[in-house]
Amino acid sequence: MSRALRCLLIVFVLLCGAGGARAGEDRPLERGLAITNPAILRELDHGRFSLGRMLVPERSADAALSNRDLFGLSSMVPVREALVREFDRYVTNHKASLPNESIGVGDGFAFQLFDRGLFESPDVRFVLSGIVNRMDRAYVAPASCGEIRLIYRLTRTDVPLIGENAVSQRLPMTLNLVLNAKGDGNDASITCREIARRWLATEGAPPTMDTLFGKDGPLDLIGFKNIDRIETNLQIAHAPKSAVRDFRTDYLLKVFDYDGEAKRFVEAPLENQIDRDRILADEGVKRDFKAWLLDPGHFAELDRGTLLIPERFLATGAIAPTPVGFDVSDLQPEFGLVQGEGAAGKAVFTEGDVVGALKKAAADGTRLQNIQSLGGFERRLNDVTCAGCHQTRGIGGFHFPGVDWMAAKPSNSTVVPASPHFFGDQVRRRDILASFRDGKAPDFSRGFSSRPQLRGSAELAGTEYSDGWGAHCYLPPAKTSEVDRSFRSWTCAEGLACQVAGQTSRIGMCFVKGR
Repeated sequence: MSRALRCLLIVFVLLCGAGGARAGEDRPLERGLAITNPAILRELDHGRFSLGRMLVPERSADAALSNRDLFGLSSMVPVREALVREFDRYVTNHKASLPNESIGVGDGFAFQLFDRGLFESPDVRFVLSGIVNRMDRAYVAPASCGEIRLIYRLTRTDVPLIGENAVSQRLPMTLNLVLNAKGDGNDASITCREIARRWLATEGAPPTMDTLFGKDGPLDLIGFKNIDRIETNLQIAHAPKSAVRDFRTDYLLKVFDYDGEAKRFVEAPLENQIDRDRILADEGVKRDFKAWLLDPGHFAELDRGTLLIPERFLATGAIAPTPVGFDVSDLQPEFGLVQGEGAAGKAVFTEGDVVGALKKAAADGTRLQNIQSLGGFERRLNDVTCAGCHQTRGIGGFHFPGVDWMAAKPSNSTVVPASPHFFGDQVRRRDILASFRDGKAPDFSRGFSSRPQLRGSAELAGTEYSDGWGAHCYLPPAKTSEVDRSFRSWTCAEGLACQVAGQTSRIGMCFVKGR
């Protein structure tokens, strides 16, 4: 597809995402699964869930932790040092690959870097912008019952808010403090079933501090002893549109596990973020990775979206560029792990490898939900990675920008609290919590990041999350024999048609017929 049309489609994605998020708030889709109430978040940020209180529990409740103080903590020094190394690596790689494109901090550069000086600034801090229940990730560590995530947005504190429509000076970086839903500080009698019951009990009336922190409140169960890791996502560089290219923005993703004995965060591999360069550079590692992933059991986990790739095959950082189109090659242009038969270049898997794995699964009686073709394998392999998922239906590189409760009118803020991907996944997540609550075995499987798994619910029918205007869809070819079985269910609602860009892509968006 052309770059101009690709950028136009991204604008459509963002617009439909914004409208959808508001519809989600009205329904609301995230009920019982996320806390986005501005008044509640303001009170929590000034109290027990401020980032300072979570990382240094002995701090006073009203003592906000600036970045200078935050990255000066002994526990956070490894985080700052790792981020600085990534900046140096990014600049070095940029100069090698784009020697004619200047890079630095400020408008005078072709690629405008995030100002790493903000890591030591007394005038910015991370502000609590949302709390999200991720018990749907309990398959990673069943004993912890999944995760609860406190999401903080970097915000300037030295700029006064003036005027009735003022919004805070939010910066393009989030810090995700990931907590075990059940941690070391919890009573041993607390079960996953009880935790899920407490969260789903908040579905009705708007939550209050009493319902959240009372005797049966879900937030009463979590604190600093539940901390598992930190995840960071920042806009490392932005390139405005120029004579040589369309606009481009690169996002840096990092993860830091908490070492309880050393009391510090340490750099860790990103979950399922395949280290392509290392795998392709070592024939032994390449052979091992290929054999591991095509093992029938692991292949089935890949299909279900519950795959956990061993750390020896993973990277400790990822750059996710935006905007992107709909093809897998657009989502992660550097990925290149799969090639068609007869194609040149290095790759781990051939088309024959994938076809063979599909035939073996069929012979073994394995029921695959998503991967029915080479295209399905490529897309699934992409969207189980951190970078691939972040590039799919996000809002400017983020899936949860969060609520700007510092704005003059938080409820009317133009900042959408979450992406279409986030809202589209709420039906699946709520189904998993309901299974926990009812004492049933949860089904942790998920669909592709582009199209949500509906779980038999009609809640998303006709919306941009599923098959409505702006939804991602598949345009089948004229020959029935050439239909890609992985995407044939990606249809559009009545009155809409799937429109694609370019001559070869089959993935597009649902728009009104005839337009």
